[in-house]
Amino acid sequence: MELRVLNYFVATAQELNMTRAAQKLLVSQPALSRQIADLEDELGVKLFNRQPRHLSLTPAGQYLFEQAKEILALTTKTKSNLQSSAVISGDLTIAAGESIAMQRIMNIISNIVQDYPTVKIHILSGDYEFAEKKLNIGTVDFAVIIGNLNLSNYASIQMPEKDVWGLLMTKDDPLAKKDTITPEDLIGRTILNSQQADTMHYFDNWFGNYKDQINFIGTVNLSFNGTLLVKNKAALMLTLDKIANTSDEFGLIFKPITPAMKEPITVIWKNETNMSPVAELFLNRLQASISDE
Repeated sequence: MELRVLNYFVATAQELNMTRAAQKLLVSQPALSRQIADLEDELGVKLFNRQPRHLSLTPAGQYLFEQAKEILALTTKTKSNLQSSAVISGDLTIAAGESIAMQRIMNIISNIVQDYPTVKIHILSGDYEFAEKKLNIGTVDFAVIIGNLNLSNYASIQMPEKDVWGLLMTKDDPLAKKDTITPEDLIGRTILNSQQADTMHYFDNWFGNYKDQINFIGTVNLSFNGTLLVKNKAALMLTLDKIANTSDEFGLIFKPITPAMKEPITVIWKNETNMSPVAELFLNRLQASISDE
């Protein structure tokens, strides 16, 4: 598969219309149709369901679409970094969950873009599985991981910060009067959980015998959309401190849980990888920032 043909396929999959895709790519429609048909013949699968004036992806086409986007992103990133290897330039890409430690990372990034204006920054938000997948594929330089997880396959730096678990609620909720929240306080309450915490059973020991008496309505992988449910009083949300909007006008408040639960924060990257100059600069400044404390 040629990169040029993959680019044609991605554009067609995005537009789901051969005419619009051809206009976007600045090629003729017959030439684009022929390239897509040749790609299907090469792979031995049908990529599109063809209907009058409209296309839809087959399951094989959907799979190739996701993979092709990753391949093209990695190609663009590699080309940019190679072309800028003589100077501090190129792209720095970080996959991260929502965490208090991101403030330190953003401070470092802010200084880098001030010192080297041609550097481009890309922050991809997601949970542990998302960040690890992006790192393994090679489309990000670093991943910021929250939680006690086995990271022995990666090079890593432990951050000084720790995330604190608690409960997000409206300020007029009866539990808002408490300093801390216990498992017993959640009996009969409707709770929205973190997807990563739920998948990895973070709270099973903390809930103890009260778990079956709590109404869990679902999970979120990033907190913002969950805060809107909390604001509507549809649920309380188990989340980390300082990542939800608890300003006066938003009307929400965070209360830590007891017994307390804290999560380590780790920046990881691939072992024995050849870093781009900007990735190496970021790592050096991160290490210096931690050492200075």
